[in-house]
Amino acid sequence: MRQVRLTAITAACFTATFVFAQSVPELTGPSPDPMKPVPAEPLEDYVTDDVRQMRAYPEQPPIIPHSIQGYQLSVNANRCMTCHRREHVEGSGAPMISITHYMTREGQMLADVSPRRYFCTQCHVPQADTQALIGNTFTDMSELGAAGAGGE
Repeated sequence: MRQVRLTAITAACFTATFVFAQSVPELTGPSPDPMKPVPAEPLEDYVTDDVRQMRAYPEQPPIIPHSIQGYQLSVNANRCMTCHRREHVEGSGAPMISITHYMTREGQMLADVSPRRYFCTQCHVPQADTQALIGNTFTDMSELGAAGAGGE
């Protein structure tokens, strides 16, 4: 009985490995010599018009609508905070970072930006002027004509 179970488990593992190996695309470089160095494609131009973009899906972090080239973002300095910290938004005209950036994981408010929210580019990225890699059919609720609660 024990031998039958081991054989069934072994067969299931082999089948899963075979199916997985079949679905993974082969990684190859340029033909005919995949080891030959190839020049990199040029980087896309970033959108720098300072126009806020609609989000592509709910809860998406806002994108950065300006260039951040040369911005220092380290443990000791964060150039983003010179405009987006709540104390500086009135003078800079930049949108204030969300109040969630001043909270701990437990929801306790802090006097300064939470260390886990300090490195802005872990969530926020500049927008490049490129074609979408995949299609997106997201439609905002306001575009669907949804009425507010208690509207009847």
